[in-house]
Amino acid sequence: MSVARSATRLAILGFLIVLILAWQVAATSGHVSGIILPPPLSVAAEMLQLVRTGAVLAPFRITVFEVAIAYLIATSCGLLVGYAISRAPYSVRVFEPLLSTLFAIPAILLYPLYTLFFGIGSGSKIALGATISFFPIVLSTITGFRSIEPVHATAARAMGARGWQLFSRVLLPAAFPTVFAGLRVGLTLCFLSVLGGETIASFGGLGHEIANAAADMDPSTMYAYIVIVIALAAALNIALSRGAAIGARE
Repeated sequence: MSVARSATRLAILGFLIVLILAWQVAATSGHVSGIILPPPLSVAAEMLQLVRTGAVLAPFRITVFEVAIAYLIATSCGLLVGYAISRAPYSVRVFEPLLSTLFAIPAILLYPLYTLFFGIGSGSKIALGATISFFPIVLSTITGFRSIEPVHATAARAMGARGWQLFSRVLLPAAFPTVFAGLRVGLTLCFLSVLGGETIASFGGLGHEIANAAADMDPSTMYAYIVIVIALAAALNIALSRGAAIGARE
């Protein structure tokens, strides 16, 4: 492990320790109600209880399933549509401003329509997550492939590269950094939108449990699920980054 990587991890660990200590001081100072901010030890105990009893497994599986399906749909459609649009300058001039405008519209406003079409089960969360995460993926794909210098493709064709070889060896590596940035943003928005949908109206999921704990005035359980959500978001981001790094090396 390099010195720079060790220093980075120590800095992250130090930040988390300072954050937890500040949380402990604020929760035990008497200036903040325990209903608003319970002590971290109370939250940690509740998390252990949720894990020990297995109560967290069902909502965890529901949320992971919804995020995975929604992100798979958004990624497949976003990459295919974005690449197709990027191939023709006229299509870029027509569709890029249109997609950017649609992306600026808060898609959460459509959630009531999704619940009418798909119900308040997993279908509406998947549809919402796929819709919101589609736009950064398709826009970054268009930008990534349109930003490739034409001379690179011309030189590759002159050396005999055609079809899949041209795409995989020249076009994709050149566009990958921009496309990957969109994939990361898309994953974040997908996760947030699914959690938001679960919090508003759902039969299950981590967002559903957070909303129920808040309604029951159970702050320890609510914060325990929030910490679990944060850990899941970090794990998804790390998994995406590691997968992209492996793919880029290959």
